[in-house]
Amino acid sequence: MHGEDPTALVLGLDVGGTSSRALVSDLSGRVLGVGEAAGGNPNSHPAPDAVAQMAGAARQALGTHDPAAVRGCVLGMAGVSKMADPAFGEFFRDEWSRLGLGCETTPVSDGVVAFAAGTPEPKGTVLIAGTGAVAERVEEHRTTATVGGWGWLLGDEGSAYWLGREAVRATLRALARGAVIEGLTESVCAHLGVPPERKALITAANAREPIRLAELAPLVTTAEDDAAEDIVHRAAVLLADTAATARPDPSCPVVLAGGLLGPDERVGQALRAELEARSWPEPLTAGPGAAGAAWLAALPLSPDPNALHKTLLG
Repeated sequence: MHGEDPTALVLGLDVGGTSSRALVSDLSGRVLGVGEAAGGNPNSHPAPDAVAQMAGAARQALGTHDPAAVRGCVLGMAGVSKMADPAFGEFFRDEWSRLGLGCETTPVSDGVVAFAAGTPEPKGTVLIAGTGAVAERVEEHRTTATVGGWGWLLGDEGSAYWLGREAVRATLRALARGAVIEGLTESVCAHLGVPPERKALITAANAREPIRLAELAPLVTTAEDDAAEDIVHRAAVLLADTAATARPDPSCPVVLAGGLLGPDERVGQALRAELEARSWPEPLTAGPGAAGAAWLAALPLSPDPNALHKTLLG
């Protein structure tokens, strides 16, 4: 642990498929700049575009601050394994060198960043559910096991994609038994722009890119009928099972992250109830990922990491 350098800055980035966010702070936790750009997940975007978005967010966050004053930089990224790809690595090094940072950049998974955005503890479980779903076991601020995150075709149980698919399946089952089409099932047909008819619904659902079924998730989380309640409950059970597989031991914290798992979100509430029924400790909710990444960047530099975490993330 080093004495605090009042001139030292840290840079944290949280890069996903739809947005790239960056934050610059000093070692007291004072936020000096933030930046945002389009998605930079290299598994979702061409390498030059992905790297350009990351760098754009970083430049915006740095503003007029001297990049040479940055003593720590952590890049949390969905698709972090792409850093091992020589072609992507070359694009990254070329673009990143133009930033002029005074330190190396440490790439970590978005799960590690989300976990750090929820707790300063070095060990525990993070569960992320948005368009997809994944859990990670974190030890010493590094991923040691990953559960799920297989993508829509192979898994992502409990994700927004899964919710949307289950909504279509529930509607098809209702049509098959001649049930009244109302509530969730009526909303599904309306969203897809089809009459409540089997062939029309199947055709419309399959005409889109499969991942776009995630757009139906809000229909599930806002409907108040038995079909929606059943889907939400099953999602909570599946997500809890995913987290349980990644859990290192019962005493470690659990951090929830992603658009579906906020404390005011219906799936998030159902999941918290499921975890309580399993006698788990109350889960923590991740704060902003870029702030979690900045805290990780400051970790080897800060004389009081816990106080810094409280300042940056509350």
